[in-house]
Amino acid sequence: MNISRQPEILAPAGDRPAFLAALAAGADAVYLGLKHFSARAEAGNFSIAELAALTELAAEKNCRVHVAMNSMLKPGEAEAAGRLLDRLNKHVRPAALILQDPGMVKLAKQSGFAGELHLSTLANAGSPAALPHMRESLGVDRVVLPRELNIDEIRACGKACPDDLDLEVFVHGALCYNVSGRCYWSSYLGGKSGLRGRCVQPCRRVYTQKSTTGRFFSCNDLTLDTLVKTLREVPEVRSWKIEGRRKGPHYVYYTVKAYKMLRDHGNDPEAKKMAVDFLKQALGRRGTHYAFLPQRPYVPTDPDRPTASGLLIDKLGKAKTRKLSFSPRIPLIPGDLVRVGYEDEPGHQIIKVRKSIPKGGRLDFLAKGRPPRPSSPVFLIDRREPELSKELNALEKRLSAIKVKTGESSSFEPTMPRPVKPAARPLHLHVSRRQGNNKLNDGSGVWLTPKAAREVKPGLAMRLWWWLPPVIWPNEEQEWQDCITRLVKGGARRFVLGAPWQKSLFPTELPRLPRAVAIKRKPKKPGTKHREKEDRLIMWAGPFCNIANPLALEWLGEMGFDGAIASTELSRDDALALGKSTPLPLGFVTTGQWPLGITRIEPSGFKAEKPFISPMKEVCYARRYGQNHWIYPSWGIDLREKEQELSKSGYSAFVHLHESKPRDVPRANRVSTFNWDLKLL
Repeated sequence: MNISRQPEILAPAGDRPAFLAALAAGADAVYLGLKHFSARAEAGNFSIAELAALTELAAEKNCRVHVAMNSMLKPGEAEAAGRLLDRLNKHVRPAALILQDPGMVKLAKQSGFAGELHLSTLANAGSPAALPHMRESLGVDRVVLPRELNIDEIRACGKACPDDLDLEVFVHGALCYNVSGRCYWSSYLGGKSGLRGRCVQPCRRVYTQKSTTGRFFSCNDLTLDTLVKTLREVPEVRSWKIEGRRKGPHYVYYTVKAYKMLRDHGNDPEAKKMAVDFLKQALGRRGTHYAFLPQRPYVPTDPDRPTASGLLIDKLGKAKTRKLSFSPRIPLIPGDLVRVGYEDEPGHQIIKVRKSIPKGGRLDFLAKGRPPRPSSPVFLIDRREPELSKELNALEKRLSAIKVKTGESSSFEPTMPRPVKPAARPLHLHVSRRQGNNKLNDGSGVWLTPKAAREVKPGLAMRLWWWLPPVIWPNEEQEWQDCITRLVKGGARRFVLGAPWQKSLFPTELPRLPRAVAIKRKPKKPGTKHREKEDRLIMWAGPFCNIANPLALEWLGEMGFDGAIASTELSRDDALALGKSTPLPLGFVTTGQWPLGITRIEPSGFKAEKPFISPMKEVCYARRYGQNHWIYPSWGIDLREKEQELSKSGYSAFVHLHESKPRDVPRANRVSTFNWDLKLL
C-alpha cells in the first residue's frame, strides 16, 4: 500500500444539487444511490441516465463516483438487481459499488462489474481477524468500518489489513443508536426495514420511563473535526467518509470544505479554526466525538435536549388561526429552507423562503394540514448563498452540455444455485442464555460467553449448539478467540455464528477430542463395532447475518457453512420463496424475544432492566450482555402456526429464542408475527 497517498474526502449526495455541491467543494469522491436497492430510499437518488452525465462531469473534476447498492436482497430480486448492475457497468462505469449483501457481491461479479467493490458498514465487518478473510472470500477492495470503533480499534484493523484492502472511516454525520446492520426497530414496529433503506427513525422519538421523558435514543452527529489528524497515522484508512445522503448542498459543501482543510492544512491553527467554523455553518445536529478517543468516550445522546438538525432561529408564538409567523434571529435569503417543529412531531413542515428577511424581521406562512404546536422551534436546515448558487449554476450549465445515451436495456440473467432437498424432519433449536436444568435434546443451544466456555463440562460442550453474539468488537476479539479455542478443545462442535466473519475466530486445525467425549456412531447391526464419525465443526449462519436470498446462501456454502437461519424480517411470500430456492439447509425464527436493536451506547436518561414506553404506548426494555445493550420489545414473535407451511416450502430448522424478562416489565398482552403478514418493501 502506498502510504504517501492522502485519504480521499468522500462526500454524500442524495440529489443533483448535493452532487454538484460536492464537486464545487473539491470532493475526491462522491457516493450516492440509485432509485432501487439503496439503503437510503428516502433520499432523492438517481436514474441511470442522470448518473451517467454526472459521472462524466465528475471525471472532468478528477472525482470518483461510488454507487451504493447496499440494501438487503430479497428472493426474486436477483434478475432486476443484476440487470441494473449490468446497465450501470455499461452506461455509468462508476469507480466503486458499496454493497452489504454477499448475494449482491456475487451478482456484481456475474454481471462483469469492472470497478471496485466496497463492503458497507451494514455488513458489520469491523473485525481485524476477519479482514484477510473478507478480501479472500468476497474479493472486496474496501471495508467500511463501524462508527462505534475507537482510534485504537481502527489501528488494530489497520495492522490486520492485507496490502490489497483499504479501510473507510466515517468522520462526520448522523449516528444511529444501534449498530449498523443490527437494528430492527423500524421493521419490528412498522415493517419499514433499515436494511432495505426504509427506516422511519423510531429512535428519534420521545420515550418515557416512569416520570422521566426524553429522547433517550436520539444521537447527536458524529463530528471528529480536528481529531481526524490521528487517522493520518493509519495509512490503511484510505477514505474519510461524510454521512448525509438526505442533506442539502449547503451541508455537503461546507463539510467537504472543512475536512479538506483539516486534511491538507491540519497543522495550521488558522486553518483548523476556519474548518471548525465551516462545520458550524453546515446546519447539522450538535456534534460529538462519540467513542473515537478510548480514554475519553462520550455518550452521544442528550435526552434532556432535542437533537434536531439545523440552526435554531426562532420559536412560534401562539396563534388562533392557520396564519403563523416567526421572527428569525439571523437574516434569511431567498432559497433558504426552514423547518417548523421537530421531524417526528405531527404538524411539522418545511418552508422555502421566497424573499430576503432581515434579522428580527417577520416571515408569515399558512399552516398546511395539522398546524404545528404553539412554541414549536424553527430551524434553518438548508440555504443557497449567492456564492454557492453561482458555482452550482456554472456546473449545471456544464452538465447540460453533456449528452449521454443510456437507452439500451439489459438482457442479463443471473446464474442461480440449485436448491437443496430439505430434511424430512425439521430440527427445533431452543436457545437460552444458560443451560441450567433445561432438558437436553439435539437442538439444545446456549448463547456463548467467555464465562460459559470456562465453566462448561466437556461432556456437555459437545451436546450443545453454541450461539455467538451478533457483534464482537476488536478490543474483545482475542478473548473470544481464546474462548472458542477452549470450547472446541473441550469437545464443542456445533456453532451458530452472529456474523459470517466470526468464522475467522475459530482454530484452523481441529484438536483431537478428549477420549472421554469422542464422538461414536451407533452400530448398524447388533454385534458390529463402533466407528468414529468424521470429527469436524458444524457451523450455521445465525439470523443476525441477515441472509435473505439464494446467492447469499450459496456464498455461505462456499465458505464452509452447513446451514443458515434466514432473516427474521422476511414476509410470508419472501420466506416461502427462499425456502423453495435455498441451496443450504435453512432455518427460521418462529418464537421468542427478538431485539429491536443492539447498541454499544451506554444508557443515558433511562435505566436498563426497567420498562420504557414509546409514543404509541409500546413497552420495551434494555438489557446488557457484554459490551452491548440489547433493546427488547415486551412482546415476542410467535409463528408456530406457520411452521408446517415453512417446512413444506423447504425449511429444515425452527429457532425458539428463550429470554427471561425483567421483573418490572409487565406481561405482554400480544405477540408479533413480525413482517409475516406485511410486504417488506
